[in-house]
Amino acid sequence: MQIWVDADSCPGVIKEILFKASTRTKVTMTLVANHPMPIPRIKWISLLQVPAGFDVADNEIVKRSNAGDLVITGDIPLAAEIIDKGAHALNPRGEFYNAENIRQRLNMRDFMDTLRSSGVNTGGQASMSQNDRREFANQLDRFLQKNAAN
Repeated sequence: MQIWVDADSCPGVIKEILFKASTRTKVTMTLVANHPMPIPRIKWISLLQVPAGFDVADNEIVKRSNAGDLVITGDIPLAAEIIDKGAHALNPRGEFYNAENIRQRLNMRDFMDTLRSSGVNTGGQASMSQNDRREFANQLDRFLQKNAAN
């Protein structure tokens, strides 16, 4: 089992939680991004820098991930592809995407895109709260306790 992080859009506070969890459990984690970023100098944490471009990082995560891996992403289409591969997808607010909820999320995303493209201001996502951080950390810990072999 490995953790893959869609790192370009992952909040820094979530990366810090992931670094601590990976260090504690010694689970291999790869951050995938199209620009350099600082990561701890720990042998099981790495950065895979990909060229800039639409969905380049997402495509690399899909290509390299395996069934049973955990992918951290807020990107709903990426999460759908990951789930289809038999991997797990957790968003930075602590919600697991799964076969039951991903289609609904995709439909809502497409609906909101249609509204925005027709000029409707749909607002943005709320700032990440302390509760969101705590929920992410709790979900991650539960997943790692269940799936990480020490």
